[in-house]
Amino acid sequence: MILIVEIVKILVYSNYSSKFSIICMNISLKNIQKSSFVCLYLKIKGSFSGLIWERRTQTLVIQTLTEDKTFAEIVVENVGDTDIEVPFVRNMCWLNKTEFCYTWDSVAEVKISLESEEDSDTECYSVTWTPIHCHVDLKDCFSMVNISWYGGASVHAPNWPINDANISMQPFTVSDLRDNPSGFGSVLERYFLGSSGVSVLVAPNIPLHVGIESRQQYCLQTPPSMERMPLQYTVCVGRNIRAVHQESMQQLSTARRELPNMAVLRLPFWKLLANVDSGAKLERELRTFSNRLKRHHLGEGVISLDEHSTALLANMDHSYLNSKKRTSKRKTRDLPFVKLLNISITLSPYLSVDSQQFQTSIQEGIEDYWLSLPSGAQGQPVPLLTQWKGKYSVKLNISNPEATNWFLDKVDSLHSHLGMEYVILEGGEGKPFEEQALRLPLAWVGDEYIRLLADLAERIGDNAIVTSGTRSSHKALFIRMSALQSDWSYSGLKGIIPSLLHYSLLGYSFFIPDAVGGSLSAELVADDELFVRWLEIAAFLPVISFQTPPWVLNLTRFYIAKHHDFVIPLILKYAEEWQDTGNPIYRPLWWLSPNDPITFTIDDEFLIGNEVLVAPVTEKGALQRDIYLPESDFQWQDTNNAQMFDGGTFLESYPVSLGDVAVFVRWRS
Repeated sequence: MILIVEIVKILVYSNYSSKFSIICMNISLKNIQKSSFVCLYLKIKGSFSGLIWERRTQTLVIQTLTEDKTFAEIVVENVGDTDIEVPFVRNMCWLNKTEFCYTWDSVAEVKISLESEEDSDTECYSVTWTPIHCHVDLKDCFSMVNISWYGGASVHAPNWPINDANISMQPFTVSDLRDNPSGFGSVLERYFLGSSGVSVLVAPNIPLHVGIESRQQYCLQTPPSMERMPLQYTVCVGRNIRAVHQESMQQLSTARRELPNMAVLRLPFWKLLANVDSGAKLERELRTFSNRLKRHHLGEGVISLDEHSTALLANMDHSYLNSKKRTSKRKTRDLPFVKLLNISITLSPYLSVDSQQFQTSIQEGIEDYWLSLPSGAQGQPVPLLTQWKGKYSVKLNISNPEATNWFLDKVDSLHSHLGMEYVILEGGEGKPFEEQALRLPLAWVGDEYIRLLADLAERIGDNAIVTSGTRSSHKALFIRMSALQSDWSYSGLKGIIPSLLHYSLLGYSFFIPDAVGGSLSAELVADDELFVRWLEIAAFLPVISFQTPPWVLNLTRFYIAKHHDFVIPLILKYAEEWQDTGNPIYRPLWWLSPNDPITFTIDDEFLIGNEVLVAPVTEKGALQRDIYLPESDFQWQDTNNAQMFDGGTFLESYPVSLGDVAVFVRWRS
């Protein structure tokens, strides 16, 4: 078989000051009566980039005008069979030099607009596909060839970059990874960032499915619907990955960024594992646990109660607190002792149908406090039944102001009884409508529930902590990271750094990591080495959290002090920069070397601001590791031994003993 390529036409079409080049090649196979045309069309031309349609592969290509760099290749799967479809040659928006429009008969129409500002280092292409009828799948796929991609959603075993992930096409919404380990996790934004200097931001108010084919491509898709929902996204390109990210963050979060309560940083969190069935027993557990921390000279801390323990204290009879007459031993219990502790409680928007509160709401005719569907001729709301922690429950309708006020009154009542320092608000991930295969009301499309739950948390005050986030990175909230396995895999210790880089990239710089050693299992960590190496990473994160009682007491005390004296001042310093610019506090190595391909795939080192590099050991049994120091114009000093090293070099098999972590401070050469 002989391939014959013949260039048959070169056409330059001038439209005012912009030029559209059409290059067509006639490709024919000898002895076969078939030929086809391969056409490249320069559709839109910016100051340094241009958009091209390559019909043979059905690909939109964004590249520099000099064609020396490709920013992105977008495989279009919206236009059907190329043998029968007409390639888009005619620009229906030809009067506007920065727009391109075309319609495929009976399939879809596309509109692409160039958005560029003077003196800007980035150019953005707004792409909108609209189906002609309601049975059209809209799907665009972004190539991973020669590009490292970041962003999207947290996953069970996080990858940095996401190129190695393999996720089936599914709704791009937050889910609980414990219930759905193959789904998308607790922090999610419709934002993807590529190492070529490209970003993709998908419109927030359309149903969206996302899938990732390992090392091949990731795809955006809108499911067919009667509403003929469009597929709408913006592709921005810039001189490098850091520049385009900084520009994109201004579009991703348009609201003013607010700092959360930074006092959360100062004390470790201690998860209380109390398997008790009464408030009185829980009080005794609290007293014992508090005394134990004091006896081991671990300083103050926040004792974190789960939802069950919170309910036990909430259901206790507190009337004796205001009683002058104490006639029984029970009424003289020292419950005010709880108020002397720093505790965090856990609440959720779920309420058991067995509870007196739910029964009362039904009797009082306020069923619309819960997510419901109308039933009967009168349209009476019937609460949706779901499961939460093994109990049949209903879920708070947080679009109802009266329901949210009821919840806030509940928080105020608990504060008067317990005097808690922090409120952890979990459970936004559940989806009662989808669980029962019901059509989702438009009001709850995507992750609208989680966004509203963040608004509710913000009303609680700056002592609120959430467990999921989307479109809420600007709010004055800490977010608790997903639980991890107690092992050395990417579902455990190796996943910590990819997770913190992912959270930070999406704007969530203030997070509480999982407990040292992992908390996904109910079993306490039995691997001493795993505990130590985990502790060494946790010491450099915003908050140290514990579940396993530490047996390496001296090392635990040392790293708690290290966190307080060395890490917290750095976070406070760069928190102001985050508030002003959106720059993350925790940064990947490419932040300092955005044109250095070596930095694009390093997932076991991170920066705090621009001045500290942390390179923990993440391999079991290792007492050395390879370390890459970015940015050749600077030097790096090891804080453990004061040695100086040039940036832009590898330190091979660098010794890091058990109990130590490699930390470098940047110095100008």
